[in-house]
Order: sequence, then structure tokens, then C-alpha cells
Amino acid sequence: MATKGNSGDNRSRSSMSVFIVAGLCCFFYILGAWQRSGFGKGDSIAVEITKQTDCSILSTLNYETHHGIDEGVVKEFKPCPDRYIDYTPCQDQMRAMTFPRENMNYRERHCPPVEEKMHCLIPAPKGYVTPFRWPQSRDYVPYANAPYKSLTVEKAVQNWIQYEGNVFRFPGGGTQFPHGADAYINELAAVIPMDNGIVRTALDTGCGVASWGAYLFKKNVIAMSFAPRDSHEAQVQFALERGVPAVIGVLGTIKLPYPSRAFDMAHCSRCLIPWGANDGMYMMEVDRVLRLGGYWVLSGPPINWRNNYVAWQRPKEELEEEQRKIEDTAKLLGWEKKHEKGEIAIWRKKTSYDHRRDQDPQPTMCESTKNSDDVWYKKMELCITPSPETINHDEDAGAAWKPYPERLNVLPSRISSGSIPGVSAETFQEDNRAWKKHVNAYKRTNKLMDTGRYRNIMDMNAGLGSFAAALDSPKLWVMNVMPTIAEKDTLGVVFERGLIGIYHDWCEAFSTYPRTYDLIHANGVFSLYKDKCDAEDILLEMDRILRPEGAVIIRDQMDVLAKVSKNVRGMRWKTKIVDHEDGPLVSEKVLFAVKQYWVADESNSTSSQ
Repeated sequence: MATKGNSGDNRSRSSMSVFIVAGLCCFFYILGAWQRSGFGKGDSIAVEITKQTDCSILSTLNYETHHGIDEGVVKEFKPCPDRYIDYTPCQDQMRAMTFPRENMNYRERHCPPVEEKMHCLIPAPKGYVTPFRWPQSRDYVPYANAPYKSLTVEKAVQNWIQYEGNVFRFPGGGTQFPHGADAYINELAAVIPMDNGIVRTALDTGCGVASWGAYLFKKNVIAMSFAPRDSHEAQVQFALERGVPAVIGVLGTIKLPYPSRAFDMAHCSRCLIPWGANDGMYMMEVDRVLRLGGYWVLSGPPINWRNNYVAWQRPKEELEEEQRKIEDTAKLLGWEKKHEKGEIAIWRKKTSYDHRRDQDPQPTMCESTKNSDDVWYKKMELCITPSPETINHDEDAGAAWKPYPERLNVLPSRISSGSIPGVSAETFQEDNRAWKKHVNAYKRTNKLMDTGRYRNIMDMNAGLGSFAAALDSPKLWVMNVMPTIAEKDTLGVVFERGLIGIYHDWCEAFSTYPRTYDLIHANGVFSLYKDKCDAEDILLEMDRILRPEGAVIIRDQMDVLAKVSKNVRGMRWKTKIVDHEDGPLVSEKVLFAVKQYWVADESNSTSSQ
């Protein structure tokens, strides 16, 4: 399709074909050299590394042609029509409008039936370029990658986003932090322990362009941000282009796709969620995902309504009643207000549930206590999710949770308490050792993994989170996905380690825009789903959410990889299969792939042709 610009790019692509035959190591290095930055210049870091490459490193590894893969007839996947550039199957606008508007039901996930799934490749917009590297990406996004200017008009006075030439600039402002995200976060940090590693994971509801989450990285806090599709156009897309974790989501009628007691902090900055409505049900859901001792921040209406009702153009009686309901629900939940100043209020969830014995009125406790993490498509409940019995009431509170990064490798309480059958301290340590070994092997093959080239990384079958732990770096973050059909639900362990993740069923599309991940890791995913749904659909979804020139690592049994490899040959991926790091006699192999660059509105040939 696209020629990607100047003659220098063309020369690089000519060189590419030569280096591919020299081995996958050189393939990844040269790929990095011609991947473009936001201004269309060569990646200078990758170019420098290319000069230092030892291309003999893979000479002893077997590639796909040595594994007896049947070439057969390869199905070619055609590009989807250009109008599907930003297609998000389960948040499709036309389908959404057929659902009720009550409680934001229409903005929740509504996936197409099997017969309506699209079996084509989602194109990138014309002019698409590789995003800037972090931390530059926090402040600048190429206009061509998300060409939507509505926010620059709607939020012009609030300093969210500005359009400057061929880029968007994000000054770090927001509706509730006119002096910038840094000043706002520092005000919160005067109450919430963000500087000592105790508060590590955060949930940002109604995140906008996720500037709060973007600036939290300075304090080594990682936020899971979410907002509905196109409440303001492309806000979640902007967040991910900036290199900030975000998903399309809404507090509506179904539970959030996170385990109970997951987040150290939850946050709403004028997020427009009616917290006082539905008898406090949304606050009860925040309480479910907030760990004991965690913090909830609410800034904006109705806080400080007495001074702001005129500016907000709302009746003071309405705002007063809204705040009263919030205060009553917080009391019912056992949250203690720690701070209120200006338009910011901060509550802390108690570190145990003992206080509820003498509470009047007595809160309604949820009956489904045995599996409070069974949340996929489950309706929200008007009840409080209890914490499981623990020997030490502070086990889930800050006292026992080690500060980050120490807690990354400390035995999580969900394992030490025996709440996950079949997972022991020994299992946990062995898993850590194994993934350190696997990741080191990955880095020997794809040497761009340590350069900062890949910022947004997804692990499609996260297990205990050890892949993400082995990669831990300020240059990147990992979305740890827990398949809803996994034998063991260990997503709570992932969060205890100071990582973030989400539940998902890979028979459906992920709640994100196209082209939002730089690297996708799939360990045993195709074996897990072999009797559940078509591998072709999973691969097409991987292609949809993977950036042009993004990388894929698929770890699975050889017979499974043979079928996968045949599929992807018609998907414009360059692939190689290599042996397990312990040698060719191990039946598990690893497929490395790179998605080729091509864009909409051009011929059907790929850029490398």
C-alpha cells in the first residue's frame, strides 16, 4: 500500500529483504531503523543499534521451514473499507443506538453476532506514523494518527489539547486542574501516600484524554483509565496514542471488568457519573474494586456546591441533595473523609469491616461472596461486597502490602492465604523464574524490546503477571488480560503485584480502538480457545489492535503454531518460528511476527513490495 515517504525509506525497504534472510535478529533491528517517528524521521536509537547488531546470533535456531509447516493454500485477507479505520466492534456507534439509554446501557459492550463479524484487515489512516517515544508521547500525538479536532474546540479554555501544525499538544491541563496535572496530583499527594510506593494502582473513571494518568507515572503510580466511546471524540484513542493505559468503558449496568480489592486509589475528576443516583450503586461498585485502606477522590460537582452552583448553572438544592446522597453512601460503605478543600474531596476505605457490626442502618451485603470476581457481563448489585476472611484484618491494607517495586516479587496474600487452589509459594517463585528466562530469550531475538520502541504492551493470557514483572521498566506498561475461560482466575494476584489488568473473552473484540498496542504477547491463547471460537477471529482482532510495524510473540505448541502461521501469512505479517530456549526437543515453540506498514486509500500491495 503506502510508500511511506522519501527515497531514504525506499532504500531501507530494499535493504530489508536482504537482512530478513540473515536471521530474525537482523530482521527486528532493521525494522527498527526504518520505523518512523512522529515527525517522519528515522528512529535514531534503532539505527545506532542496527550498526552494532551481531546477526549470527540466531544461526542455530530452526525457523518455520524446518518445522514441517504445510504451506497449502493461504487465505488472503483483504483490507476493510476505509470507513472502518477506527472500528471498535463491541462499541460500534450504530449498534449502540439500538440499546436503551437508561443508566448508559447503550454505551456498554454490545458485540456483533458471529455472522456479522468482519473478516478483513482494519486499515490505518493515510499518513499514519509511528507515535513518539515516551515521555515525548505524553505531550505530543501525530495529527494523522487520530485526525479529530473537536476536543480542541470543546475544551479550548480547559487546556486539554491543542492543535499545532501536524501534531496535537497536550499541555497537562484539565477541567479540574487549571494549574496543570502536576500541581493537582501534588495536592492529592499531600493526603494520599503516592510518594512511598504504597499507592501504586489507580482507577480513573471518565478519564478524558487521561492526563491524570499520564502525569501519575512521575510518581511511579499506574492508572487504568476508562471513558465511553466518543462521549468526547477519540478521548481514549488519544490516551493510548500518548502511551497511557486506557480502555473504552463506562459505569452503566454491568460490573467493571476488574477483580475485587484491586486498586489502591480510584479517581473522578468531573467525570459526569451520577454518584448519588441508583441508591449509591456506582459507589458500591467502586468500593468493590477498591482495596481495604484504598482512597477515593472526587473533584468537581457537587463538591463545594455552595460557592459554585451559579458557575455550574445548576440549582443549589439539586447539588446539595446530590452531595448528601454521596455522603450518606460513603458512611454506609464505611469510608472516612480525610480531606475536603475547594472542589476536591478524598475518602479512605476502612482497613477492616469490623465497624459495620454497630452501623445503623446495617448495610446490605452481597450474597455472592464466594466468587466476587465473577464479573464478566454480570449486573451491578445494590449491595456491598465483603472482603474474604483473613487471619490479619490488615492483610489487604497498606500495612501488609509492600511498597512498589518491592511488592512486584513479594508473595501476594491471595496465594499465601490459599485462596487460589493449586497455586502455592513455590508455584509463584517458579513462575517468576520461568518468565525471566522466557523474556531474556525474547530479548535475544527481538532486541528492540529494551530500547523503548514498545510502550503499550498487551499480555493476552497473563497468568500470575510474571511476563509483565520480568519486563518491568518505566519505558513501558503491560495490559495483563485474564481470559474469562482461564482455569484459574489470578487477576487479583496481578493487581497485588502492583500491575494492572482486565478480564476479557477473546472470542470477542477488546474494548479499544484499532492500532493501540505496540507489542502483543500470547502465551497458550490459541490452545486455550481451540474449542471455543475460531483462531482466525482472534488473529484478526490482534491485527486490529496492533500498530503498523508492531510486534507479536505467540508461545504455544508446535501443531497450534503451524495452523496460526498459515493464517497469518495472508494477514501481512512477517513471521518466524523459533525453538523453545531449552532446545528443539521441547514441543512448545515461539512465533515472532511484525505487522507490515500499510494504510487506507492506496493500492492493495503492502509497503514492503
